[in-house]
Amino acid sequence: MHKETNKCHAEGEEICLCPLEGIIAVISKKWALQIIAEIGNHEKLRFNEVMEHLNKISPKSLTDRLKELETEGLIRREAFAEIPPRVEYSLTQDGVELRRLIMPIMKWASSRLNLENKIARGNLS
Repeated sequence: MHKETNKCHAEGEEICLCPLEGIIAVISKKWALQIIAEIGNHEKLRFNEVMEHLNKISPKSLTDRLKELETEGLIRREAFAEIPPRVEYSLTQDGVELRRLIMPIMKWASSRLNLENKIARGNLS
């Protein structure tokens, strides 16, 4: 019988997967990776700017994801004591590193979408 472990082998190395549980739960949620990528594209964004760039996200979903990403230390929330209040979001160093790592996956997904669109139009040249 195969005993389940919290470890995997990568290129002959054994890696403990225990620390992954929290971060994977957050970044696997809908919109999380897109938010990280979009904030990274612009360095700093306000809430409504993120809403504009991710035009199908609801305000509640955006609020929830931003809080979760901030709690995980991937984004920074900076509030300014102004009237009207101003809040800007930027990536932390961990967020910048994660964005760098996910960009190849985002590009791959984009190319698949382009291919699917060509197939749907019957235009595969």
